[in-house]
Amino acid sequence: MAEVLSIALMGKPLWMWAVFISVILLLLAFDLGVLNRGNGELGIGKSLWLSAFYIGIAMAFGGGIWWAYETGRLITEDGSHAGIAYFTGFFIEKALSIDNVFVISLIFAFFAIPAKYQYRALVWGIIAVIVLRGLMIAAGAALIQNYGWVLYLFGAFLIATGIKMLVVPEAEPDVSKNPLVKFLRKHLRVTDEQHGQAFLVRKADPRSGVMSTYATPLLLALIVINIADLVFAIDSVPAIFAITTDTFIVYTANIMAILGLRALYFALAAMVHRFEYLKYALALVLVFIGLKIFWTDFVGKPHPAVSLGVTLGLILGGVLFSLWKTRRQNEPA
Repeated sequence: MAEVLSIALMGKPLWMWAVFISVILLLLAFDLGVLNRGNGELGIGKSLWLSAFYIGIAMAFGGGIWWAYETGRLITEDGSHAGIAYFTGFFIEKALSIDNVFVISLIFAFFAIPAKYQYRALVWGIIAVIVLRGLMIAAGAALIQNYGWVLYLFGAFLIATGIKMLVVPEAEPDVSKNPLVKFLRKHLRVTDEQHGQAFLVRKADPRSGVMSTYATPLLLALIVINIADLVFAIDSVPAIFAITTDTFIVYTANIMAILGLRALYFALAAMVHRFEYLKYALALVLVFIGLKIFWTDFVGKPHPAVSLGVTLGLILGGVLFSLWKTRRQNEPA
């Protein structure tokens, strides 16, 4: 058994992956079996407490990575400190996910999903995210391993994305015009009404009278949310690969950040408008991380703590500035 657990998978022993997947499965079981029991609506207070719980788990896991790598004298594949790389990737993904909250809230509003059913869609969505992000990260790792110059493409993409976020006004997405929504409505039988927490229901076809399977609006919302998450991953996955090429660090930091976002969603959705200036800080983070790739190769590798410090400083500055600038938005006229 010990020999099996020591088999390397994407550069790390199988036991490390087994520990991480076990933690995720336990948290999902807690979500589905305890938190999501019944149709209770998740309030802002409970959302904040749960988010603090998930962030605590992520921090503890990062501490475990720090300890495991240090005691085993393991470093990330690009030579950076594993613990610092994990926390830098975690904070980047967490901050980038705030934009995702805004899009998710628009999707739920478009499909008229009641708040008491939204958490179920978000929890099941994380299961798909675990698989889809894993495939994206594995593909990225394979590309970098076989074609090192791909990192330069990642860096250039991050710089271009950051500059675009700084200079191009952000338009509110129109879910009704989304090609995926049009495709799903055209090729699936979809009910007009909600059916509680059900994703699929059996009902008679109005034309033939034959019992058929119909997708509910909740299922369509779940599908569109997961595709939107993949679109957001196009930014976040290269950003973490720019921090470290250690696949284990990239994957665990990514999933840990997204896992807690499901709990934080209900608090953030109510005040996402208060973070309107955060996108400029995130844009600067992307430009910084992209430039770091070129700086490392042509000038020299900065200490990993520099990346963590700059990332945290920009994100925290963006949050505080946003809250300060929008402090009077909810005050009565």
